[in-house]
Amino acid sequence: MAPPLSSALRRHLRLTQHLPFLPSRHLSLSTTHSPSDQSDFEYDHPLPPAPDDDGELTSFLRHISHASSAASSPKDALSNLLSSSRPSPASPSLLVRALWELRRDPEAVALALRWGDECSATSGAEGAGSLPVDAWHLAIWAAGRAGRFDLAWAVVRRMQRRGVLTRRAMVIMMERYAAVNEVNKAVKTFDAMERFKLEADQTVFYSLVRALCKSKNIEDAEELLLTRKKFFPLTAEGFNIVLDGWCNIFTDVAEVKRVWREMSNCCISPDGTSYTLMVCCFSKVGNLFDTLRLYDEMKKRGWTPGIGVYNSLAYVLTRENCLKDAKNVLSKIAAEGLQPDVETYNSIIVPLCGSCKLDEARKIMEDMIMKGIVPTISTYHAFLKQEGIDETLQLLKKMKEDGCGPNSDTFLMLIDKFIQLNECGNALRVWSEMRRYDIRPAYVHYMAVIQGLVKHGCVPRALEYYDEMKLNGFASDPILDKEFKTFLLANRDHWRGAGKYNLIPQRGKHFTRRTIMP
Repeated sequence: MAPPLSSALRRHLRLTQHLPFLPSRHLSLSTTHSPSDQSDFEYDHPLPPAPDDDGELTSFLRHISHASSAASSPKDALSNLLSSSRPSPASPSLLVRALWELRRDPEAVALALRWGDECSATSGAEGAGSLPVDAWHLAIWAAGRAGRFDLAWAVVRRMQRRGVLTRRAMVIMMERYAAVNEVNKAVKTFDAMERFKLEADQTVFYSLVRALCKSKNIEDAEELLLTRKKFFPLTAEGFNIVLDGWCNIFTDVAEVKRVWREMSNCCISPDGTSYTLMVCCFSKVGNLFDTLRLYDEMKKRGWTPGIGVYNSLAYVLTRENCLKDAKNVLSKIAAEGLQPDVETYNSIIVPLCGSCKLDEARKIMEDMIMKGIVPTISTYHAFLKQEGIDETLQLLKKMKEDGCGPNSDTFLMLIDKFIQLNECGNALRVWSEMRRYDIRPAYVHYMAVIQGLVKHGCVPRALEYYDEMKLNGFASDPILDKEFKTFLLANRDHWRGAGKYNLIPQRGKHFTRRTIMP
């Protein structure tokens, strides 16, 4: 459930005092653990930069907070805003930035949008054209992301009344329904487009199919593709969307082969994208024979392999201990007039590191750097997964020197690695390094450390991290609560001194008393 409007807005305002505002191109979301938090939402066109409006943005957000806290309903809050002498956002980009700052509270987003819309309408802007379409789209996405589809549809209807409703707005609705596995509602949204006088053409249909695949409803996506073939004739592009789902969402070779046969049964000839997906899929699972077979078939049928195909070839050849042939792929790329990129070299480095052939991987990396190709964080991660603690600390330092991380995912990966190796001391050394690299522990970091320490019998130490996690504002875990309670009751006769968790003396320089992260 979303927090109360006033408290949520106050929380957003506190954040703006400590965090830098994101640039106007910030709306491409990072991947998170929950499918409902993922989205395709991003701007088709970057907004003009607004580096000097941070103070105005803070003032705007504070004004919304004051109006909402003084009102008994959203309608009264809007009336307060409209009757106020304060102006609405001075620029379209400022309104969008305000909506982004409020994105976790859909009611606050709806209030800010309605205020901007009403001000645009009363100022005589024809068709509410002064309100950017990105603002409407962001409001729909924020509401759908929070499960407030009532607010999302309210924005859609308001767009229709203003004459600015877009097909993209309906696609966002479909994406959000698909993200929470509401397949039928996503399809009904597509079918409702005609009632909103929007053309539901093949492009929008494929957007729906793609959204279903991304949310792991691939069977439903394929069924929809086949049942609607009278209205949208089957094409290679449509099958490629389903293939992409089985290749990259699940990597299910059996399903990939079945869809490939279904294309043939439907008399649909695979195109270059189809072959690229198939080569990539078989490469991922180490099927060298089928990878090479499809590569040859692709060329025989007149499709020109792109750099992605050659990267897949380099990966599977390296993985199957054909390093010499993988290196020949680099020469083949140049002969085809293409340029190897960092992913090409990573396709060789990653499987080499996975096979613990670190010396050969380093030689490939040196060759890459000599050719002016800069390693990515994925390159370093491949080495970090195999290195010991001393080499790991050196690599972290080099990553920072090269401006290539480390980031939050780097430390989570390292903590998990050392926990799995039963090297809790090294895991805590990595934890202490996070502060040096200005990485604040997130909930997943705390849980990785705590669960790892509990697993390996360091329960008192885990209690200290658990206490710190809660002091830093993260929610407690019911399972850990129960486990710690059982442990404390069993060891209630072992308290020593005033320290709450000073139950069992810990040895080793890395098991010193915890300090709270700032």
